[in-house]
Amino acid sequence: MEYGYSILMGIFSAAILIYAGLMALTKDYEMLPVRARQSVKPEDPKKYTAQLSKVIALVAASPALSALTGLWNMIAAVVVLIVTMIVFIWIGVRIMRDVK
Repeated sequence: MEYGYSILMGIFSAAILIYAGLMALTKDYEMLPVRARQSVKPEDPKKYTAQLSKVIALVAASPALSALTGLWNMIAAVVVLIVTMIVFIWIGVRIMRDVK
């Protein structure tokens, strides 16, 4: 299990990307968890869902990058995961600012 971390992070990233892809294709606001739907009431649910799917896909790149780095060095993989997650969430906040 030398590459167990990389395999698990790759599977995790793929699952999140599939979810983001389904959200982008269907633009179905009901795909969001109930607790998330209660706190956000967008004016245009389809546009909100499309933008959110972009953010989710962007954040899914973080474990993918960490998985690739994990093939080389585990400590570097954890650092890549934390740093890219922070950066991608910051970019995601910028993407979601225009959606009402």
